[in-house]
Amino acid sequence: MHVLQPKHTKISAQETKELLAKFNISPSQLPKIKKNDPALPADVETGNIIKIERKSGGNKTIYYRVVL
Repeated sequence: MHVLQPKHTKISAQETKELLAKFNISPSQLPKIKKNDPALPADVETGNIIKIERKSGGNKTIYYRVVL
């Protein structure tokens, strides 16, 4: 992973359930990311949800994507 690349982490099934309940959404409503994206961890599968942590100016912003 490059130093400028945001951290990509696969979240657990429990975290997925909590995330979807918190925002009252379904996985299909999340932004998408392709399975062959080089930033993804090796163990991801279609349907997994990825947590992306971006740092900017000392602040950390979290984004979520569903793997296609």
